[in-house]
Amino acid sequence: MADGPRGGRSAVGRLALATMLGNHPLRRARTLMSVGWARQRLVPEAALALLVARIRLLAVPFPKLAARWGSLIPVGDPRLTMPEASADAAELARAIGWAVTATASVMPFKAMCIQQAVAARGMLARRGVASVLHYGAGRDEAGGLVAHAWLDAASVKVTGYPISPGIAEIGAFVPPQ
Repeated sequence: MADGPRGGRSAVGRLALATMLGNHPLRRARTLMSVGWARQRLVPEAALALLVARIRLLAVPFPKLAARWGSLIPVGDPRLTMPEASADAAELARAIGWAVTATASVMPFKAMCIQQAVAARGMLARRGVASVLHYGAGRDEAGGLVAHAWLDAASVKVTGYPISPGIAEIGAFVPPQ
């Protein structure tokens, strides 16, 4: 890329560099570090939570994991209605959702929706915020079976949104009473 008249990159050079970097992991990592301290401190915890969720989902049988997540209840069950949450809990849920979603994009593995939901759920639980982990399935454009997980807490859509129109909810895990 050519230098501009003042020794810096020309506008064309800056545009070319930005185009080459595009959605590059280093650029996303720099963005993670440019947010305020309150959210920035959640990033390492989110990275660790995503890694732990990945390992557990690979190593532990699903029935054992599901038992730890709480009761699997059907769609429409009144227990899916979460109690009113404070504004602080809603802000915390938004911040954790941002941290997990943003950190997932720079992990050295593809952090799937279930890993993100489990990671965020653990982070929220450590802070005393209840959540509902939804699980659904459907067909993709090619007709193949796809599954999806998403998390709600404190009236906030935490992870896994937007949900594809082809996904139907099967059930949800509510925290143990």
